[in-house]
Amino acid sequence: MIQFQNEHVTVYQSALYQTTCTVVDTKDYVLVVDPNWLPHEIEEIQRHVARIQGEKELYLLFTHGDFDHVIGYLAFPGAKVIGSKGLQEHPDKEKKVDMIRQFYNDYYIHRPYPIAFPEVDIVINEDGQKLEIGESTLTCYLAQGHTHDGLFTVIEPLGIWIAGDYLSDFELPFIYDSAKAYEQTLQKAEQILKKHHVSVLVPGHGQTTTSQEEIHRRIQLSQDYLERLIYAVTKEDVAALTALEEEMPFPSNFTKQCHKDNLTIIRKEYSQGR
Repeated sequence: MIQFQNEHVTVYQSALYQTTCTVVDTKDYVLVVDPNWLPHEIEEIQRHVARIQGEKELYLLFTHGDFDHVIGYLAFPGAKVIGSKGLQEHPDKEKKVDMIRQFYNDYYIHRPYPIAFPEVDIVINEDGQKLEIGESTLTCYLAQGHTHDGLFTVIEPLGIWIAGDYLSDFELPFIYDSAKAYEQTLQKAEQILKKHHVSVLVPGHGQTTTSQEEIHRRIQLSQDYLERLIYAVTKEDVAALTALEEEMPFPSNFTKQCHKDNLTIIRKEYSQGR
């Protein structure tokens, strides 16, 4: 289950959707990002946190409010929660909780702890907002497009970039919020690489990387796919749209629906042309 580990970072990967959870360990604090999915997977994360925490403050960071990323919220009672203003004011909190409840029920899983939508203690409401925790600086960037409440977080001096549901090594853009905002977020990703020394990139789904070349490749992969998708929609090129859908890895009813959602949002935003 441990996908990546160094002196300060342990990245866990769930069997479901290759979803990651990052644990950052410093002398001042422990930070847990998006604890997920299955009870035994979260229990492993809990045991790791219990081993390293000691008297250090515990923080939870949520990259966005999708139910798979907030499912383990109450597995870490007493932690201070960091999230965006969009997460704090999420309009569908009860819907997300219902999705968690339905997931457990669908698979006959006993819930090992209560379920709830995160209550945010430290609110990120400005792009580039900085949090000083001990000797670390967390720079948070609003990352909209996939969802309205997304965050990029860069932890310095460790050089860790927590990317949420962007910059996967395999997962192409899923647009639940805005294609135009997604394009802007990818442009922001390019600027982050110029502003910060990034040594570790952790996506919400897929493999962690320490390669600058690979990070650039992932940004370009998403930009290229989105550009081609927008062009095909605006030109009503059915053949191209079908081919783009077939580029989705792990084809399923889920990816088919995500592709349809992408098209719906792009048609709405680009109906008057670019």
